[in-house]
Amino acid sequence: VLEIGSSFFGIRVFSYMELQEATNNFDPDCILGEGGFGIVYHGKLRDGREVAVKRLYERNYKRVGQSINEVEILIKLKHPNLVTLYGCTSRHSRELLLVYEYIPNGTVADHLHGDRSDSTSLNWTARMKIAIQTADALSYLHASEFVHRDVKTNNILLDNNFSVKVADFGLSRLFPLDATHVSTAPQGTPGYLDPEYRKYYQVTNKSDVYSFGVVLIELISSLPPIDISRNEGEINLSAYAMNKIQQGALEELVDQKLGFQSDFKVKRMVTLVAELAFRCLQQEKEIRPSMEEVLEALKRIESMDYEAMEAEEMSRGPQTSNPASRTAGSEVEQPLRNAQNPNSLPKSEIGSWTSRSPISDTSG
Repeated sequence: VLEIGSSFFGIRVFSYMELQEATNNFDPDCILGEGGFGIVYHGKLRDGREVAVKRLYERNYKRVGQSINEVEILIKLKHPNLVTLYGCTSRHSRELLLVYEYIPNGTVADHLHGDRSDSTSLNWTARMKIAIQTADALSYLHASEFVHRDVKTNNILLDNNFSVKVADFGLSRLFPLDATHVSTAPQGTPGYLDPEYRKYYQVTNKSDVYSFGVVLIELISSLPPIDISRNEGEINLSAYAMNKIQQGALEELVDQKLGFQSDFKVKRMVTLVAELAFRCLQQEKEIRPSMEEVLEALKRIESMDYEAMEAEEMSRGPQTSNPASRTAGSEVEQPLRNAQNPNSLPKSEIGSWTSRSPISDTSG
């Protein structure tokens, strides 16, 4: 039982009145965002700390249970790219409120295609940093036997240095050592849901991999996960991207502000990240890489010597200087082929990738 002023597994227990005061009586002007089970307010504690206070919807007992689960999970998990939980109210308080560190720079979704996309434009270096740090956090979760279950750009927060804090573990479930999946009713966000999850009501760590594949496509394209103005069958970004990749039309998918057509390094890196996303978005979970493999592939893509690669291509003459003319047989794809599980990261030729399972617009 949580009591006011006590410590629960090292987490402070706040009084309802203290958090009411911190948020100016839950002033609507303090609202940071609204999620699946509550509203998040900006607050300032008596000690001067800025916080994010998550207030649950009234009398939603199922989601109260999810939030208690979130508290228990966050107590155990410590990673620089996971949001920090400062404390919560007592189970017997007027309301169950969760108190997190305040992350001031919005979400990745805000910066890619939301209300911050006009004022700030994330360059490719910043997007690669976001991809790697998010993959690092998810790989840590999986190694700790947890599945996030709601990976999306709205749950990836950014600080003022554009460093990642993955948030919202309310949908997380313990991933037991003796089970290959957790059966549960569908919960998550349209556009990001693993097709096998929707079909069989089973979630695995490969469900997070699928959702992260959508995040990678968002980072490449700056497009939202769902857009009803696209053609039928391509409303979901995952289906739209898979079609463009298989048609050899990657340039139609990529956000042109990234310099895809003019910058050798950007073009090569974006192409490799698109290939990795393609693998994450396979319909059958067995074909997808693990998050650990995804993380290692991203690190290799970031660390390659693109200046030397460009110089080598230039020395070969104009017939090979176009990055688009390169195939997966070249040295640029070698790091991906050297991943821990070569079967999950197969060789492919840029412009002629094929999926081993049908593409459908059923991911949410």
